Amino acid sequence: MSEACNESSCSSCSVEGCSSRKADLKEPANKFSHIQHVIGVVSGKGGVGKSLVTSELAVKLHRQGYKVGVLDADITGPSIPKVFGIHEQAVGNDNGVFPAQTPEGIKIISVNLMLENEDDPVIWRGPVIAGVVKQFWNEVIWGDLDYLLVDMPPGTGDVPLTVFQSLPVDGVIIVTSPQELVEMIVKKAYNMARMMNIPVLGLVQNMSYLICPDCGRLIYIYGEGKGEEMAKELSIPSYASLPIDPAIASLCDAGRIEEFDHPYLDAMVKYLAAL
Repeated sequence: MSEACNESSCSSCSVEGCSSRKADLKEPANKFSHIQHVIGVVSGKGGVGKSLVTSELAVKLHRQGYKVGVLDADITGPSIPKVFGIHEQAVGNDNGVFPAQTPEGIKIISVNLMLENEDDPVIWRGPVIAGVVKQFWNEVIWGDLDYLLVDMPPGTGDVPLTVFQSLPVDGVIIVTSPQELVEMIVKKAYNMARMMNIPVLGLVQNMSYLICPDCGRLIYIYGEGKGEEMAKELSIPSYASLPIDPAIASLCDAGRIEEFDHPYLDAMVKYLAAL
C-alpha cells in the first residue's frame, strides 16, 4: 500500500501494485453463498478437454463427500449442462439465481441454462460476456460449497482476466494434449496465471494415449511423455495422463458423466482435498 493511500479512493488510484487497489477488484459473492475453494480449469487452446476434466473432477470430489459446484465460464461455447444431462432453465427470486442440480447433487450454472433454446448462439461482445461471468459469481445462490470449479474458455482474453481479477481463485489446473502446437499455446495460459499471481496447481494431459481394444497395448498417437516434459519444464506437478476413451465420450454425449468411474484423476483429487 502506498504511504499516501486513501482506501476510499481506489477507483482513482494510479499506483500500480497497490495491495488495496488489487483487493478492490474482487467481486463479493452472493450473500447466500459460502464457498471454501475456487479452482480454475484453464488452457490456452480450445478442444483439449477442459470441460471433460472439470466434469470428472467435480464427480470425483463429490464422491469423496465434498459439496461441489461448476461455474461454466465458457459463455459462447458452454458444454457443462450437456455433459451432466441438464436441459431446464435456471430460476431465481429476489435473492438471486438458483443453480441447477445434477442427479447426484452437483450444482452448475451456465449461460445455456438462461437461453430459451440451448442451441441459440451467444453473440455478445467481450465486456458483456465478462459481466455475465461476474453475475454467475455474485448473483447465483451457491449455498455451502467446498469447491467451485470454474470451466474457463480457451485463450487469455476477457473471461480469464475477469475470473482472475474478480474471483478469489485459489489456483488453476492446466489442461493440455500432447501436440507440440498445443504445448506452445498452453504455456501462454501458464504465463498469464503467473503474471497475475494465481497459483498453478498442476497439469493434466488429455488424449495421451489410446488403449488397443484387442490386446490392451497403449498407443501413443502424439508421442509419449510430453505432458511430463512440459510439467518438468514449468516446475509444476503432472497429475494425470488421460486416454482417448470412447466410453467416456459416450457418457458425455448422453449427459451421464456422473457414471464416470476411473482412477485417472485420483491424484489430482487427493491434492485438492489437501488444500
